[in-house]
Amino acid sequence: MSAPAFLAKIVARAEAPARLAALPGPVVFTNGVFDVLHRGHVTYLAQARAVGGSLVVALNTDASARRLGKGPDRPLNNEHDRAIVIAALESVSLVTWFDEDTPVELLSELRPQVYVKGGDYDMRKLAETSLVESYGGRALAIPFVDGYSTTNLVRRIKSAG
Repeated sequence: MSAPAFLAKIVARAEAPARLAALPGPVVFTNGVFDVLHRGHVTYLAQARAVGGSLVVALNTDASARRLGKGPDRPLNNEHDRAIVIAALESVSLVTWFDEDTPVELLSELRPQVYVKGGDYDMRKLAETSLVESYGGRALAIPFVDGYSTTNLVRRIKSAG
């Protein structure tokens, strides 16, 4: 049995610029941990894809995710497992990783036309916004889906145990 086709969406960071160049535009870029996939994530990613022709998702590596301070046991799923789950989504065109605290360096390498984050972020305060707008791209917030958070989901699971 051959590997699922969606695994081809997962690329090492060094390969990402060449693969991105072959995607239909405008290319939309987002980033995050996406540790335990839930309705909020799926809705957000589908809305992000609808903004352009392709969606690139940059995942925090495990080390980068741990530095976000979400707890000593996070991420629950390792970076490769998270990439496989995200790549399986129809809305996602390409998946890669970044190890820094923010994706600014990766954004400067890829230069997507659109940068999106969830509505819980103030886009004006993000260095990513300034960078993308500096080369003519745009940055926008996708409305946040209230009531869906991995951190809250993990709390609920732990309290039920």
